[in-house]
Amino acid sequence: MLLLGGTAEARVLARRILETWPDARLILSLAGRTLAPDAVPGALMRIGGFGGAAGLAAFLRETRVARLVDATHPFAAGMSRNAAAAAARAGVPRLSLWRPPWDPVAGDDWTPVACLKGAVEALPPGARPFLALGHQHLAPFFRRADLRPIVRMIDPPDPPLPAAARLVLGRPFPDPAQEAALLAETGATHLVCRNSGGAISYAKIAAARALALPVVLIERPPPPAPPLAASPAEALVWLGALKAP
Repeated sequence: MLLLGGTAEARVLARRILETWPDARLILSLAGRTLAPDAVPGALMRIGGFGGAAGLAAFLRETRVARLVDATHPFAAGMSRNAAAAAARAGVPRLSLWRPPWDPVAGDDWTPVACLKGAVEALPPGARPFLALGHQHLAPFFRRADLRPIVRMIDPPDPPLPAAARLVLGRPFPDPAQEAALLAETGATHLVCRNSGGAISYAKIAAARALALPVVLIERPPPPAPPLAASPAEALVWLGALKAP
């Protein structure tokens, strides 16, 4: 089975698959955006792209993949489209693990925007935004000379960040109190992030609410083609209905 990963839910699902079917041949494929991705014991790790839908379809045939689960990031719309097209070409059953987006609750101060450009424009002059975004999404914010951004990254940036930016190295905290302490310590005036959904990365949203911090939230693209699962548990049920991988 091929599991397209890159999310915490993908790692959870990989472990659950191997616990449920210890003899399963599981390939966990990652894009390679971090220098030291977390391995899942028992899973074969693959790093890098496939060369579009045609390349992925060829990989499915050559490695005799019997099941494909797309557990990529909700904003990786291109990869999800390629996964659906490749599975159809290769005749392989495919499921997308698509966690539901976050919805605002009492106390949230959200400004929804459609894209990065909208997020940059939503920030007031002189803002000190905490950018909870991938490194490939930062450049538009750096082009505004009045902003003093705080950037959290897992790996040191190359090239270095602009002088006006503050770097915070490390993974997000799962505890809202720790996230709130970090936001307060850095003096952030806004949180900028994507509506990725899921419980694991929700801590920063809860932290912003606790601090009454405005959130500029980039809305996600439409969901992939069905079938969809909202959680690793639902994905495991789908796999079980097809019999053990």
